[in-house]
Amino acid sequence: MCGILAVLGVGDVSLAKRSRIIELSRRLRHRGPDWSGIHSFEDCYLAHQRLAIVDPTSGDQPLYNEDKTVVVTVNGEIYNHEELKAKLKSHQFQTGSDCEVIAHLYEEYGEEFVDMLDGMFSFVLLDTRDKSFIAARDAIGICPLYMGWGLDGSVWFSSEMKALSDDCERFISFPPGHLYSSKAGGLRRWYNPPWFSESIPSTPYDPLLIRESFEKAVIKRLMTDVPFGVLLSGGLDSSLVASVVSRHLAETKVARQWGNQLHTFCIGLKGSPDLKAAKEVADYLGTVHHELHFTVQEGIDALEEVIYHIETYDVTTIRASTPMFLMSRKIKSLGVKMVLSGEGSDEIFGGYLYFHKAPNKKELHEETCRKIKALHLYDCLRANKATSAWGLEARVPFLDKSFINVAMDLDPECKMIRRDLGRIEKWVLRNAFDDEEKPYLPKHILYRQKEQFSDGVGYSWIDGLKDHANAHVLDSMMTNASFVYPDNTPTTKEAYYYRTVFEKFYPKNAARLTVPGGPSVACSTAKAVEWDAAWSKLLDPSGRAALGVHDAAYEEKAPASVDPVVDNVSRSPAHDVKRLKTAVSAAAV
Repeated sequence: MCGILAVLGVGDVSLAKRSRIIELSRRLRHRGPDWSGIHSFEDCYLAHQRLAIVDPTSGDQPLYNEDKTVVVTVNGEIYNHEELKAKLKSHQFQTGSDCEVIAHLYEEYGEEFVDMLDGMFSFVLLDTRDKSFIAARDAIGICPLYMGWGLDGSVWFSSEMKALSDDCERFISFPPGHLYSSKAGGLRRWYNPPWFSESIPSTPYDPLLIRESFEKAVIKRLMTDVPFGVLLSGGLDSSLVASVVSRHLAETKVARQWGNQLHTFCIGLKGSPDLKAAKEVADYLGTVHHELHFTVQEGIDALEEVIYHIETYDVTTIRASTPMFLMSRKIKSLGVKMVLSGEGSDEIFGGYLYFHKAPNKKELHEETCRKIKALHLYDCLRANKATSAWGLEARVPFLDKSFINVAMDLDPECKMIRRDLGRIEKWVLRNAFDDEEKPYLPKHILYRQKEQFSDGVGYSWIDGLKDHANAHVLDSMMTNASFVYPDNTPTTKEAYYYRTVFEKFYPKNAARLTVPGGPSVACSTAKAVEWDAAWSKLLDPSGRAALGVHDAAYEEKAPASVDPVVDNVSRSPAHDVKRLKTAVSAAAV
C-alpha cells in the first residue's frame, strides 16, 4: 500500500504551503516507506509515499502521460494492467508500474474509464490542460480514501484521515465504487453490479464455477516483484487462499524471482484455536510457516497506536486490528512486503454465525448485500490500515469483482444454513473445494466452524480487553456517556475507552462521523439483530454471542450490557460474561 495526498485549489501558493503539504504527506510515510514524491501545478499539489511492490526501480510517483499534462497519484494495484496496455498501443509508457495505465486510459477514454480497472485502488488525477481533476475509489473500498474541504475553497484527498483532519473544515470517508469529478462538481457511482439493487438472484449453484472463479482471483494477485506470503489463521477462508497459492505458485513469475516455497503467517495467544489449526494446514500444504505469539498485555500496550493508525473507535475492528497490527510488524521485519488474506468471504457467503438464524433466503441475501456495502468501514479498513501501519500490503482475493459477481448471482437458497441437510455456514464454498481426488484441505479444516479473528487468536484476548476497560472507565463516566458523546454513544466500558483514545487523536466532529454505529451481534448489521429476540439481551460483536450456535458461546444469562457484535458498537467487562459453555471446538477464518 502507498499513501496519497492531493490538495487542489489552495488559496496560498507560497513555499510555506508546499512545505505544509509535504509535512502532512509524511504522516502517511508508514504506508509507503520506499520513496516520496510531489508534483505541484499552480494551486494544485499531488503527493505520494510509495511502497514499491511492482517495478520497484522505476515506478516512483506521481505518474504522468507522455507530455506530463496528466498527473496521477495512486494507491493500489491494477491486476489487468497488461491487458489494458495492449489496448493503448499508440501510447508510450515510461515505467513498468501497473498504475501508469490510469493516466493513459484517461487520455483515451476520458472520465469513463474507471470500470475498466480490475484491482484495488484509490487515486487522484489532475489534467493540467484545464485544471480539472477526478478522484476514484475501488468497487468495495479495499483501499482507503478520505475527502475534505478547506476554508480557502480547496479540495483535499488523502489515504488516511490523519493527513487532512487538521487542515480541513469538513471531511468524509470517500464512498467506495464512486468517482468525484471537478467538472461535474460532485460524486457519482461508477460501480453498478447486478447485486447492488439487492434483488433476489436465481442462478443455480455451480461448485466448479465457484472454484474456478476463486482460483483466478487468487492467481491474479500473485503479481509482485517482491517477497510475499499468506496470512493463515487455520480457518476456511485463509486456508483456501493458502491452498490455491500453493497449487499455482510454481507456474508464476514470482516463483522464478523468489522461489516456489510459500511462506505463511499466523498470530495468537499461546494455545489459541487459530495457532493449532494454522499449523495443521501449513504442515498439510508444506509451507514455511511462521507462528507468532503475543500476550494480552502486549496487545493492550499497543491499543493507542492501533487506534491512531486504523482511525476508528468501532469495538470489533479494534479487537481484530490489534493482533493483525502486531503480526504485520513481525512479518515486515522478515523482509516480506505483501500478503494475501481471506477477508470478504463471510460477507459474500453469509459465513458469520448469526446467519444460522436467517429466516429466509431473501433476508439472507439482503444482509449479505448490506455487509459487502459496509466492508470499507470494517474489515477492509482493518486489513488495510493494520498492515499498512508497517509498510505491508494486504490483498484480498475474495473481493475480486468477477468473483463477487459470480457468488452474489447465486440463488441465495444454497447459502441458507440447513442443519437438516448437513449444511453449515459457507457450505457452498466448502463444497466447491471438497475434492476427494485431489483434496485442497483436510476435511475437518474444510468444515471447521467459523471463528472470528478476534476470537480465534485466543478467547482471553477479548476478556482481557474488557477487564482493562473496566479498570479505567468509571461507572459515573458511563452514566454521563450520552452527554459526553451524543453521537454513537458508547454503551459499554470497552467502547467508552476506545472512544476516549480516538478523540484524543481525532477530536473533530467530522472525524467521529466517519465511524458508523448501531447494535450488532456477532458482526451482524442492526437489521439482522431482529432475527432472534434473545440477541437484544447480548449485543456483543464476538462470535461467541451467537447463542446456541457457537461451540463456545457465552452463557445465555449474560447481562445485556455486554457489547455489539459486528460492525461498530460497544462491549462490557469480562467478569460480566460467564466463561465458556463448552470446551472449544475450533472455528474458521
